[in-house]
Amino acid sequence: MTTLTVYDANNPSQSQLTTDFSQIASQLDQLGIKMERWEASQPVTESSSQDEVIAAYQASIDKLAAENGFQSVDVVNLHPDHPDKQMLREKFLAEHIHDDDEVRFFIDGSGLFYIHLDDKVYGLLCEKGDLINVPAGTKHWFDTGAEPFFKCIRMFTQNDGWVATFTGDEIAKQFPLMGE
Repeated sequence: MTTLTVYDANNPSQSQLTTDFSQIASQLDQLGIKMERWEASQPVTESSSQDEVIAAYQASIDKLAAENGFQSVDVVNLHPDHPDKQMLREKFLAEHIHDDDEVRFFIDGSGLFYIHLDDKVYGLLCEKGDLINVPAGTKHWFDTGAEPFFKCIRMFTQNDGWVATFTGDEIAKQFPLMGE
């Protein structure tokens, strides 16, 4: 189930949980963060190729690309048996920003985004069917979980994707990891 936990950035023990998707999407929209659900136009399986996955969501991809100027799209896949899963998890557990929007559509599995805005931190557990668009320049971090499992469509305004610029703030260490 998709969840949004809103924390006081200075006191993470104070939080409020929301599980209703329409309330989550509305609350994030007020912050400039797009959250929506997509459905495939054709069946997608674990063995579906990148091209098959993209074709299944082409109408939604085209609409979002037209609205935001996205130039490239790919599919990323991470499973618990990946030999570099711990390194990949740790890579984005520190607060960072990007010069490009960070767009993820979860075809399968889940991941936990933390978004730091002013004196609040928004912990968003995304699951299958969820799309999130974190605007460029927004402080955030992402947790794949100890046993990562997700398959996501990513979209970029630049063909070479985005690069993380780490803020140096240690705030992420104060918040629970995925599954805790």
